[in-house]
Amino acid sequence: MPVDESNQSTAHSPDHVDVPASSDQAVQALRNGPIGAYLVASIAVGLLFLGWLAFYFLLFMPRGSIG
Repeated sequence: MPVDESNQSTAHSPDHVDVPASSDQAVQALRNGPIGAYLVASIAVGLLFLGWLAFYFLLFMPRGSIG
């Protein structure tokens, strides 16, 4: 079945392809690192740890030791 020109994906168009970055541009982009990703990950880990502490002190500690 032939592909109709009007049904082609725009990903195949050369207008949607960026020029390759030079090594200087890549170094500049990566110099600061993914600060936003680290921030989101640290907030998620902090909330997970606070939830674990809440379970530990509010659920497990009142039941006493096992033995």
